[in-house]
Amino acid sequence: MPHRPIAPPVPDPTLAHRTADARLVVRGPDGTPLRRTDVVVEQTAHAFRFGCIGFDLIGLANGETADAPSVFGGASNASAPALADLWLDVFNTATLPFYWGGFERERGRPDTERLLTAARWFAERGVEVKGHPLAWHTVAPAWLRDLPVDEVEAAVRARITRDVTDFAGVVDTWDAINEVVIMPVFDKEPNGLTRLAWDRGRIATIRLAFETAREANPRATLLLNDFDMSTAYECLVEGVLEAGIGVDALGLQSHMHQGYWGEEKTLRVLERFSRFGLPLHLTETTLLSGELMPPEIEDLNDHVVDSWPSTPEGEARQADELVRHYRTLLSHPSVASVTYWGIADEGAWLGAPAGLVRVDGTPKPAYDALRALVRDEWWHAPTTLTTDDDGAVPVHGFLGEYAVTAAGSRAAFTLDGTAAGPVEVRLPA
Repeated sequence: MPHRPIAPPVPDPTLAHRTADARLVVRGPDGTPLRRTDVVVEQTAHAFRFGCIGFDLIGLANGETADAPSVFGGASNASAPALADLWLDVFNTATLPFYWGGFERERGRPDTERLLTAARWFAERGVEVKGHPLAWHTVAPAWLRDLPVDEVEAAVRARITRDVTDFAGVVDTWDAINEVVIMPVFDKEPNGLTRLAWDRGRIATIRLAFETAREANPRATLLLNDFDMSTAYECLVEGVLEAGIGVDALGLQSHMHQGYWGEEKTLRVLERFSRFGLPLHLTETTLLSGELMPPEIEDLNDHVVDSWPSTPEGEARQADELVRHYRTLLSHPSVASVTYWGIADEGAWLGAPAGLVRVDGTPKPAYDALRALVRDEWWHAPTTLTTDDDGAVPVHGFLGEYAVTAAGSRAAFTLDGTAAGPVEVRLPA
């Protein structure tokens, strides 16, 4: 059946769609309502995915002391314990690196155990884990380069099947394929994926990635991800959906090294891509706290400088723009996730001052500003309420997980806006 675009949802800066009201009925261990009783209600987790890459914490999760080589850098293991505390105080979703050329430098010897240990470390701390990416022409393994196209396809299929299977239950969200708009015409480096996409076509290559991943883990959330926000990506999405390929969410990159998009551009992008009726994930978000990259640079990777420091003026700008950007993104009902691309300046992509923490380990104003949103303004702090004669209290807050405590007992409940009647909890004995 042909895919039919929908009318794009209307943004709401009040964020009413991110909150819910509930009548919470609190019962004791025997099921009797706790009448006229003081209870404490507090939020324990956000439903919205506030993400960040977890590259910097892989060594810490594995108990490593020596710094291991990484495709896209990362902070040192010496910095990791302090960064972990800052990271976990704000974010609830971690993106881990599955760049094939780094993950499986030698054919048949993937870095499975190291990344699985890291993924479990995050999961044990209540963090959802995403893998990035399963198929991409950049950082493809050298051993793939000279294989015939049929063998490249077989290797891609085997890689996806192996990794999605091995990580199922810990990593259940994946960028199934990355940057397909440019993939078949990419000319910066020879690689097997570009040859595959050129030979098979974009949509067939996307089908390969999605259907292979879906077969390996039917419960997985699979994204199509791209940096190209032009109509070329829209046309590709249309073609993919018309072909019946099961895309669960659209990934939109927003590396703003050349300047903040601004509210108007951001909302235009969200409107254009929300018409497909899929959740939107802002998968790669950065804002600089130093000098901006010159506007004439077309490929961000081409900008190479000896030093790219964070500045006081840049830090003030970054904090202001970050708050504006997150408010704009959350105002749009289609946006389900925002991932900031790196907590620290140390080891940041391109050496840019894009992190939320300075090289010396101190938080920038942008970190404090984001935390104030996530854990204060958009958070239900512990609040004492008194139940009525039915043992009920009104609860209003951001969607997510909550807990209620009374007389030394604690019970969990979910605020998701779907309850037709009261939300009832029974405290344990």
